[in-house]
Amino acid sequence: MVAPLGVVPYVFLFVAGVYLVRKISRAIQIRRFKQLHGCLPPAREHHKDPVLGLDELRSLIGAFRGDCFLEWMLEKYRQHGNTFSTSLLGDDNICTIEPENVKTILAVKFKQFELGEKRRRTFHPLLGDGIFASDGPQWEHSRTLLRPSFTRTQIAATDLYERHIQRLISRIPRDGSTVDLQELFFMMTLDTATEFLFGESVESLRPGSSAESSSFAYHFNVAQDGIAFSVAVAPFDRLLFKPKLRESVREARAYVGNFVNKAITYRNSFDAEKHAANATNSNPRYVFLEELAKETSNPTDLTDQILNILLAGRDTTASLLSMVFYQLARRPDIWDIIRSEVATLHGKYPSFEELKQLKYLSWVVNETLRLYPVVPSNSRTAVEDTFLPVGGGPDGKSPVFVAKGQRVAYDVYVMHRCPDIFGPDADEFRPERWETIRPGWAFLPFNGGPRICLGQQFALTEASYAIVRIAQSFKEIINRDPEPWQERLALTLASKHGTKVAMVPV
Repeated sequence: MVAPLGVVPYVFLFVAGVYLVRKISRAIQIRRFKQLHGCLPPAREHHKDPVLGLDELRSLIGAFRGDCFLEWMLEKYRQHGNTFSTSLLGDDNICTIEPENVKTILAVKFKQFELGEKRRRTFHPLLGDGIFASDGPQWEHSRTLLRPSFTRTQIAATDLYERHIQRLISRIPRDGSTVDLQELFFMMTLDTATEFLFGESVESLRPGSSAESSSFAYHFNVAQDGIAFSVAVAPFDRLLFKPKLRESVREARAYVGNFVNKAITYRNSFDAEKHAANATNSNPRYVFLEELAKETSNPTDLTDQILNILLAGRDTTASLLSMVFYQLARRPDIWDIIRSEVATLHGKYPSFEELKQLKYLSWVVNETLRLYPVVPSNSRTAVEDTFLPVGGGPDGKSPVFVAKGQRVAYDVYVMHRCPDIFGPDADEFRPERWETIRPGWAFLPFNGGPRICLGQQFALTEASYAIVRIAQSFKEIINRDPEPWQERLALTLASKHGTKVAMVPV
């Protein structure tokens, strides 16, 4: 039965009334919460378009496509302070670089913040429900699956790196011609990561390496670029026609899927008595995927987790090494100090324990991670009404209210360059500052709290090992890049112009 037309206005008024009552009730609830916790608003960024902030969206996309997003954000903090609010497409977001706020988001109130639906949705095509793209029980499941594979025993096995670093060194010209080390580092870390994960390396550094491995590296990069852009323009990413992204996601997942199928076959043929006999072997081959397959035989789950770890295992270390040598090519004084410290090893392969003793090398690595953090910007979304401890009010010292569903961005690249924390020379590359400085939550190269990167020590060990072996093989590094540094920002940070140098052998 159709309601008489005369009833329609009353239905409309009723619906409008319910909506208005809910809005008023919510406003009262928020006001009481703010009063209870002493919350005051942070500084606000104003836009020409105060409703949707379309001018901000255009500016953001321009910065992203112009490879200057990080400097764009740095300028915003210089204008508005360490914590400010901004509006984009009708959503109010909070941006902060206050270490206490970052600590609150990632640790103190960990359960009150999640990655958020937008990030999960944009990451999902490539990374599925893996550890970097999931929340709640799904994330806990991923963490439980992966944690045993990052034991110190596996990380300390530096022999895993030696063959691949030697192959990289063999690709560096001895005649003074220019080489892009960043390109070689991404190949090397792909080789070591796939050997660790799959039990066999794709051998991308080997002359005449297979077209299949080259194709995977290409599609993996294209997929990351596409996802990074989708994150930048969300929620409009749903309107984009993305055939290249879909093709690259399909190819990258299919490549990993081949290894996953092998691991599942291994699991199905796994014999407990045989395993017990193999356990007596003093040096059994460790294969990450085979160990993971003992925990689950779900091919989608395995593919998700492997792609997440491959992203971290390849890109984190390659980015770090590229930035280290970018700086060393411009600072021969620092290169000489590293070579003097490495000389104490008398040319031998460094063990895990010996790497830990190279103090100046660790300072160089820390300083590189400070100025060029691998994940320079991140965010979380509140799952309930909460507050940050500082950033509100005229002096920026009062708590800041965060509504349920509100996004909080924390920009590590900017935080790592704060003069209040790292000194007036915070923009300079000065490893010696690490002799005394203890920045705590102000230094966050591998995230923090329960979601701190599981592969942190793996990346640091591989990078340190590579630096040592290169320093033992070459006595001089010469800059061959006239361009100023410019970001190449996908899911991780790299140099747009690479790391172009010439190396003089010992």
